Parts: sequence; C-alpha cells; structure tokens
Amino acid sequence: MILPKAIRDELSWTEGTRLTVERTEAGVLLKEERSIPRTDPDEVFGMLKYKGKPKTLKEMDAGVLEEARRRHARGRY
Repeated sequence: MILPKAIRDELSWTEGTRLTVERTEAGVLLKEERSIPRTDPDEVFGMLKYKGKPKTLKEMDAGVLEEARRRHARGRY
C-alpha cells in the first residue's frame, strides 16, 4: 500500500510502522497499531503488593511533586 508522504510525515509513520485496518461506514480506517496491548484493569489490579501503612492522598501528592522536581532539576521532564 502506498500512502502520500505528506500524510506519513504528519502522522510520523515511518517505514515499518504497523497499521490496523478497520471497515467503517465511510470506507476504510487505518490506525497505528498499539505497541502495548490494551489492558483490562481487573487483570492487573493488585499485582504490585505494598507492605506498610497506606499512604494518604496528601503523602501521594507530595511524592509526585518531589519526583517532578527531581526530574526537572536533572532536565528530564
């Protein structure tokens, strides 16, 4: 299949990009294939066990902010 270069560039589709094809009422829809399969939360809920006192929302917010500041200071955000 040949797609116009302008469309490939706009979508960042390079050689080897895997696409899925769907039939729609309007015709055919091409979408970039997901590199990570869709996951049902029920399949993974509770996989990472935490041992210790549960964190409060305030503690979780503080941890996220601390990590964001650390990454920003290193230039990785």
